[in-house]
Amino acid sequence: MDRNSVIGFVLLGALLIGYIFWNQKSSENARLEKARQDSIANLNKPKEEQAKPVATLNDSTAAATPDSARYSAEYGPFAAGATGTETTATLENKLVKITFSNKGGEPRLIQLTEFKSSDGKPLFLQQGSFNRTGLKIPLPNNQTINTSDVYFTPGQLEKHPDGSQSISYRLAAGPNQYIEYQYMLKNDSYLVDYTINLVNMQNILPKGNLNLQWNSQADRQEHNMEQERMNNQVHYRFEDEGHDYFTLQNRSEEKLSKPIQWLSFKQQFFNITYIAKKDKFAAAEIHTKVPQSGNIVGQQMTTLSIPYNGASNYSFPVEVYYGPNKYKTLKAMDIGLQKIIPLGSGIFAFVKYVNIWIIIPVFDFLGGLTSNYGLIILLLTIFIRLIIAPFTYQSYVSAAKMKVLKPELDELRAKYKDDQQAFGMEQMKLFRSAGVNPLGGCLPALLQLPILVAMYSFFPSSIELRQESFLWAKDLSTYDSIYNFGFDIPLYGDHISLFTILMTITSLILAFYNRGMTDQSNPVMKYMPYVFPVMLLGIFNKLAAALTYYYFLSNVISILLQWVIQTFIINHDKIHAKIQANKAKPVTKSKWAERLEEMQKRQQEMQKQPKKK
Repeated sequence: MDRNSVIGFVLLGALLIGYIFWNQKSSENARLEKARQDSIANLNKPKEEQAKPVATLNDSTAAATPDSARYSAEYGPFAAGATGTETTATLENKLVKITFSNKGGEPRLIQLTEFKSSDGKPLFLQQGSFNRTGLKIPLPNNQTINTSDVYFTPGQLEKHPDGSQSISYRLAAGPNQYIEYQYMLKNDSYLVDYTINLVNMQNILPKGNLNLQWNSQADRQEHNMEQERMNNQVHYRFEDEGHDYFTLQNRSEEKLSKPIQWLSFKQQFFNITYIAKKDKFAAAEIHTKVPQSGNIVGQQMTTLSIPYNGASNYSFPVEVYYGPNKYKTLKAMDIGLQKIIPLGSGIFAFVKYVNIWIIIPVFDFLGGLTSNYGLIILLLTIFIRLIIAPFTYQSYVSAAKMKVLKPELDELRAKYKDDQQAFGMEQMKLFRSAGVNPLGGCLPALLQLPILVAMYSFFPSSIELRQESFLWAKDLSTYDSIYNFGFDIPLYGDHISLFTILMTITSLILAFYNRGMTDQSNPVMKYMPYVFPVMLLGIFNKLAAALTYYYFLSNVISILLQWVIQTFIINHDKIHAKIQANKAKPVTKSKWAERLEEMQKRQQEMQKQPKKK
């Protein structure tokens, strides 16, 4: 065994040991993080579900304590609410149905009546004991209770002349001392007015920030769980109108110390948002968790700080939005809530303006003409191609000129095959003499890029496409699987998306059709147009069928346009004659071209000089 082999084995061993150490450390960190999240989740569970110590013989004294004394010690002035019988009441309009419980005086079930889950069942934004909203009340014994764990006294359900409905719940702390939650569901609206009233509580509740604990669980609603989790986010807007967010998969906690106007728990197509109406939330502490479950997308446990001033009659009004991520609906609220819809981010954040100013208005207009979203996408594609048609025509003219010059370029390439710099200089001379701009075909591509990226953001987030079928695609908002393998193929997936296959095939046809525009002597330039669509096959296989359908249509239109323009509109003989006429004219060089040519000559001379030994 030689020295290099020994060094190689030592390095491999070191890498293996390092990997084992790193893996163990990562596992330990993951274990600690899971324990921390479980601890937080346990603290915010309903009281009867929290982990309790196993009783011992020493607990016999506690067991003998009368219930009234035990409740008084455990619940303080709210002992009257320690026991009770759960009753429910329902507020509903044609959009949303909310079932309230006197246990906690809070919503128990939130159903969006116009929507169904991916399996055809009623769509609930909230159901199950994890979801709760209650004040965390400090007690004299340095303990706290959550109002979600006690029974309120319900008021009468009232129906108002404007079509709204309301109900209230009170938790008594003494004579004429109580906490009251008032709810009013507006007519034909996803908004609920939620008002927290504290009456004569100044001797019980300390002046300062009160904590409103809001726990919410996002249950699976869509076919593609991976996309749902990628879009499961917490968004928030500060009082100064600064908006930010994070994805649950990427972050497990966030502390916000500035006044907050609203905080939203967003799923792919729906959200629950708490909006401070008069005073702002003073701060917020957010903890999140992504359980290892096939039915739970994510969970959030948020503490919202309410600025309690100690007044004898204190009210904190809130609006709660339970509804879809529909751009027009959210924008109409005029609080910037539409920003939770991903229309462009990162280095391509500018494409959101393409979506806002062009794509969404046209899409909505076409939606008013027909309910067939396959046809709407076709018309939208044609509209976009008409916008860039003048630039596309110039691109095809440029391509035709390059095609006419190809024989002369091939001669230059053969003549200067060993001297790329000389070839580059002669090539530029040929382009100038012929009046050809080699970058003439780039402008349409640059113009199409923002539109392509805008569509990449728009279609997967458009709730209008949710559960809309077209041809073999049952749901245009997710992938159009025509065959499921039953196992996962690396870099591809577990299914075949037909629109993705058609998009890839037409991309390859387009690349073959445009092969004359690329340098066929350069292997990278020659084969990349064919390799790139295949490389993207696995990525687009998991994306929305509406998106791959749009790209497929765009490719088909490009192929047809090129064939029609180059066959019936562009006269290659006329272009060739014009090029020859241009070549006969004296060439006027710009100062930049002169400097570039001079620099290239200098580099050539330097390369010809013998190297010093």
